[in-house]
Amino acid sequence: MPPKQRKDRPTKRRFAGNRYTGSLKKACLEDEPALQDEDEEACASAKKYKQTSSAANCVMIPHTLPYCTLVDEDLLNEAVEDAKDWNLMHGNVMRTAEAPGSSEVVNYAPFLLYPSPFPRVGLQEAKRVQYAVNKLIHSVATDFTFLEEVLQSVIEVDVFTRKLLEICRTVHKEGTSQEIHFGMLRSDYMFDTNTKQIKQIEVNAIASSFAGLASKVSMFHRWFLERQGWTVEQTDKHLPENTAASGLAKGLIEAWKLYNKQDAVILFVVEPETRNIFDQRDIEYEVYKQQPQVRIIRCTMSKVSKASLDSNSKALLIDGKEVGVVYYRDGYAPDQYTSDEVWQTRLKVERSSAIKCPSIQYHLAGTKKVQQVLSKPGMLERFLDAEESALVRKTFVGLYSLDMGEEGDAAVAMAMENPGKYVLKPQREGGGNNTFGEAIVDVLGPISDTVERTAFILMEQIHPQSHSNYIIRAGNPPHVENVISELGVFGVVIGRGKELLLNEQHGHLLRTKMMGVDEGGVAMGYGAIDSPYLE
Repeated sequence: MPPKQRKDRPTKRRFAGNRYTGSLKKACLEDEPALQDEDEEACASAKKYKQTSSAANCVMIPHTLPYCTLVDEDLLNEAVEDAKDWNLMHGNVMRTAEAPGSSEVVNYAPFLLYPSPFPRVGLQEAKRVQYAVNKLIHSVATDFTFLEEVLQSVIEVDVFTRKLLEICRTVHKEGTSQEIHFGMLRSDYMFDTNTKQIKQIEVNAIASSFAGLASKVSMFHRWFLERQGWTVEQTDKHLPENTAASGLAKGLIEAWKLYNKQDAVILFVVEPETRNIFDQRDIEYEVYKQQPQVRIIRCTMSKVSKASLDSNSKALLIDGKEVGVVYYRDGYAPDQYTSDEVWQTRLKVERSSAIKCPSIQYHLAGTKKVQQVLSKPGMLERFLDAEESALVRKTFVGLYSLDMGEEGDAAVAMAMENPGKYVLKPQREGGGNNTFGEAIVDVLGPISDTVERTAFILMEQIHPQSHSNYIIRAGNPPHVENVISELGVFGVVIGRGKELLLNEQHGHLLRTKMMGVDEGGVAMGYGAIDSPYLE
C-alpha cells in the first residue's frame, strides 16, 4: 500500500512556481540532514514504500543517489517532456539518422534524466592526471624514433596505420613547415570497483567529441534538480562546473594567436554528413564569443583537396584565405579515406605551415599500440618525471602485446582461456571497433598463429559500479535502467618542438549506457550524454 499522504500536499502532480510538486515527491538528503526536518516522517515512509511497492505503481529516481524520490507515472512523464524541451531549446541536439546531412529536422541527443553518481575522488584524480597525459602525448609525438619502433609490427598488417606513418615519415624526412603541435585530447576512464580507482580506457587524440553537448547536459541537470526543489548550494556541492566547450575554444584561439596572422582563418575539417554538427558548432560559436575577429570556415576533405600550398611560405590557401589552424573532425577512421586523393590531401595539410589539431604525430601517439607499450615497466619514465609517471601508471589496467613471439603467444592463450576478462582493441578511433567477451574467441581464434593478430592489443576489462537512471532517447518511453558510466576529461596542449607552451585541463564528459552494452559511443547509438553527481 502507498504511504499515507500528508493533508497539505495534493496527490496529483502540479506546477507551483519553479518547482515540481506532488504527493510522492520527497527529497531525502542523507548527507544534508538539516534539509530533512519537517519532511522526516514522509521521507521515512518514502523509503518504506520504495522497498515494498512495485514498479507498476511508482517510478523511482536513481536509488544510489543520496536522496530518494517517488513519483507517479504522470509526474515522471511530464518531467521527461519538460526535460526534452529544455534540451531542444538549449541546443543538446543532433541531426536525425534519416537525414544526417540536413538541419531541417533535428532531435535531442540522448541524455540521462538525472546526473549519475560518480566518486568525487575519481573526477579529481582524472583532472589531476590530465596534465601529465597532455605532456606524455606531446613528448611521444615529438619522438619520431619511438613512434616508428613501436608501430613497426602494427603496420605490417594494418594498412590505415601504415599510411598514417608513411605521411609522418615523409614530413619528417622533408623537414616540418610548422614546429608547433596542438592537441585537444580526451582521456576516457571508468571507476573500477575492484581497485577503487579510475582506470584508463584510452586517450582520444583526434576529433574528440561531445565537449559542446556535455556542457549543455551539465547545465540541464543543474536546472532540472533546482526545478525539483534543490538549492543552489546543493547543486554547487554535487554538480561540477563543466568548461569543456569554452576550454576547447580557448585552445583554438591560443593556437590561432601563435600563428600570428590576424587575417588567417581556422579551418574545421568536417565529414560530408554528420549527425553531430551541433557539438562542433558549439565550439565554433564559443570561439566567436571569446574572439569575435576570428573567422572559421568549414570544409570537407574533398574541398580541402582543392587547396593550394604557397611554394615559399608553405601557407595553406583555401579560396584565397590563409589557414592558420586546422581542426580535424574527420579523418580518424579508414572509411573516411575514400580515395588516394584524400590521403594526398592529408599529406598536403601536414606539409603546410598551418597548425594542425592534431598533427600526424599526435594522431599516431594516440594509437592503442602506443598505449600498450607505454604501460611497460620503465617506459613512462622516458617521457615523464617520477611523480608524473606514477600518476599515469596508476590509471593503467593490464595491457598486452599480441606481437609474434612468446609474449604475444601468452596473451593469446590468456584471451582464449578467459575471454570475458578482456577487450580486443584495434588501432581505431570513433567507437564500435572493439571486441568483448566470447566474441574475442571468434575474432582472435582464426588469426591466433598469424601476423594478423599484431593489428590488435589486449586489455583487461574494467569493472565499474552500476546504478539506476532513466535514459531519455527519442522514440523510447522512460523507464529505469541498470546503467554504467564512463568519464572523459578534456585536455588542451600546445608545444613547439620539445617545449610545452600550453598545458591545460578543461571540463569533462560523462557517457552512460545500459549494463551489458559493450561499446559506449553516443554518436554510434550505444550510450547517452550524462553529467556526474559527485559522491
